[in-house]
Amino acid sequence: MSILFEPLKIGKMEVKNRFVRSATIENMAKDNGEVTNELVKLHRTLAKGEVGLIIPGYMYIHPLGQAFKHQTGIYNDDLIPGLKKIVDIIHEEDGKVAFQIVHAGLQTFNRLIGTTPMGPSGDIINPISIDYSREMTEEDIQESIEAFIKAARRAVETGADAVQLHAAHGYLINQFLSPFYNCRQDDWGGSDEKRFRYLKEIITKTKKILPADIPLLIKLNANDYTPTEGITPPLATKYSEWLVKLGIDAIEISCGSSTYAVFNMCRGKVPVKEIVQFVPDYLKTMTEQIYQDMVGKYDFEEAYNLEAAKMIKPVMGDVPLILVGGLRNKAAMEEIIKNKYANFISMSRPFIREPFLVKNIKEGKQEAAACISCNRCLAAIPNDYPLRCYTKKFPEEKKSTTYFQE
Repeated sequence: MSILFEPLKIGKMEVKNRFVRSATIENMAKDNGEVTNELVKLHRTLAKGEVGLIIPGYMYIHPLGQAFKHQTGIYNDDLIPGLKKIVDIIHEEDGKVAFQIVHAGLQTFNRLIGTTPMGPSGDIINPISIDYSREMTEEDIQESIEAFIKAARRAVETGADAVQLHAAHGYLINQFLSPFYNCRQDDWGGSDEKRFRYLKEIITKTKKILPADIPLLIKLNANDYTPTEGITPPLATKYSEWLVKLGIDAIEISCGSSTYAVFNMCRGKVPVKEIVQFVPDYLKTMTEQIYQDMVGKYDFEEAYNLEAAKMIKPVMGDVPLILVGGLRNKAAMEEIIKNKYANFISMSRPFIREPFLVKNIKEGKQEAAACISCNRCLAAIPNDYPLRCYTKKFPEEKKSTTYFQE
């Protein structure tokens, strides 16, 4: 049997194989973040496809931390019954589920949340929304930390097997960790230790409310790829060592952001036409030029976070490392696991096109994913389209969006 199908524990949770569905925004929730039947069906299919650990799309913990209009929410107790439906359907198919919880920080839209997006520092522009951030006050910081704790408690109440903190892709925890986003010179910034404090407090307080059998995972950027230096592999290695000492049960390594470095995060084609659809007419020419200049600069490469994983894994000891980014071929996946560069293989885009990919690999029907990394699935999100593979056809008529309406 392939090593990819050997079970392994994350904390006290046993995962039946080495495959993880990396959290991917589904864009299928109601306007208030409530789970829909469409979301439940998607996760049933993934579980039937025998993905060992399924991480549903990142769930926002606070109304001011919402990134997209149809993002799944976990900010209110009223959302628990819907979230429980996802957990139950995955458990019915013998799968495990970890809820990823997130606050967008400055990486959102003024017109979506109804106010100026906030982050650790002010006057940082979101190049997608053209909104500038405001600096979080001490009250804002404490409120957001408490929101993470409450969201983790809700995840437990749904019956989820684990909780994952989203500290990657330019969202709020990533912003506090990164020297690019965090320019503070107080107790929350100015040194690596102080920038780490925000995450440290979230982890310490979350672990106090989690039952002993519920592992706490984290998704961490190994490289921000921001205009000036943010998190780099050496800094991510330092953070990983600190995370292990805090008792984190697994670290998923990723890179990039949804604003400054989206195609570092999702290597492949740049779908210029599809992205330009969602912006208003007065921004189309500028946006088209920006993205046209990116074409050919982010071509797909296999396992593009692997070199960072090789730096980080040695400081983690027995704590599992989950690797995401450009993993497509069974043979390459097996080598990564055999060489102990990582313990789990995490994928996002391949499961959008082929939710039964794991089952097919297990049964010898496939040796590689069919995903061609066209990134049209990525372009669908700001256009308010639900997550699916749009390789064959992308909707031509732009739907009305929240993001740029007066």
